[in-house]
Amino acid sequence: MLALARRRLGDDVALHVVDLSDRLPFDDDAFDDVVASLVLHYLEDWGPALAELRRVLRPGGRLIASVDHPFVAYTFQEPRPDYSATTSYTFDWTLNGRSVPMRFWRKPLHAMTDAFTAAGFRLAVISEPQPDPAARELFPDDFHDLSTKPCFLFFVVEAPPSATGSR
Repeated sequence: MLALARRRLGDDVALHVVDLSDRLPFDDDAFDDVVASLVLHYLEDWGPALAELRRVLRPGGRLIASVDHPFVAYTFQEPRPDYSATTSYTFDWTLNGRSVPMRFWRKPLHAMTDAFTAAGFRLAVISEPQPDPAARELFPDDFHDLSTKPCFLFFVVEAPPSATGSR
């Protein structure tokens, strides 16, 4: 992903690989927006990562996050897991001809929203996006499923503005 980002953004943009269990290498209040695209569902406990993302956002800043929809695992697992519980599941993905197990954590919607608010965020948007109509031509065999089954949730959460300049 870093190589793809480098090709798209060029050499003048600073790119970092970080472990979300560590402190991020950025100052407090460093960013207006943070994007976490398909990241959080790899974490069992969102709390520490969200607290760190909140730390690097300026007051009034936004975290824009996408995750697997909680129904993704719920609908294909048999027996169905307890919807209210946080449960793990694994997909085997083939990358470069090699099978790689990918572990995800499915959380109910209320656990997701609770994690955001516990980290000091205010919910602004929750969205279940539909694919772009142009995807019909790019993915003709998958378009029907992509447009009729829940795949992703998008969140926009805000770091509330500080009345005093401190958190």
